[in-house]
Amino acid sequence: MEESSARAEVVRSLMEAKAESGKSFSDVAAETGLTNVYVAQLLRRQAQVKPDTAPKLRAALPALTDDLVNLMMQPPFRSYHPDIVHEPAIYRLNEAVMHFGESIKEIINEEFGDGIMSAIDFYCSVDKVQGADGKDRVVVTFDGKYLPYTEQKSEHMMSRPARKTS
Repeated sequence: MEESSARAEVVRSLMEAKAESGKSFSDVAAETGLTNVYVAQLLRRQAQVKPDTAPKLRAALPALTDDLVNLMMQPPFRSYHPDIVHEPAIYRLNEAVMHFGESIKEIINEEFGDGIMSAIDFYCSVDKVQGADGKDRVVVTFDGKYLPYTEQKSEHMMSRPARKTS
């Protein structure tokens, strides 16, 4: 696990490489074939860059050092600082999910059955569109794999030895 001060220094270095490039997260995403949110996750050490993607990221952000890229290829310690929920944009995202969450859950269950949306097999992007009134609007897309809940039959539990029934 990366220590928080060491992680903060790495994130600072990664964000400096992005700033030096003059590119937005969306610019880097377009050059690498990733989503803009995933690029941000990579640069915040919340995601792992894969070997096939590393050269594309290096090309998009030339200031990335070999050491930084090698570190980014290691599994990160995914977490967040608990005070981050007080940041207004994050607070409003939480508020929206909490407000609409029950209805979203009902629709998932109605459309797919008893299950959830994966946050692991998951894509996320943030886009800017113009509303009907001409004002800018934020579009956040959550694209997660559906995971059905399973009926937990003991015969399917591989960690248990087969039991004979008499």
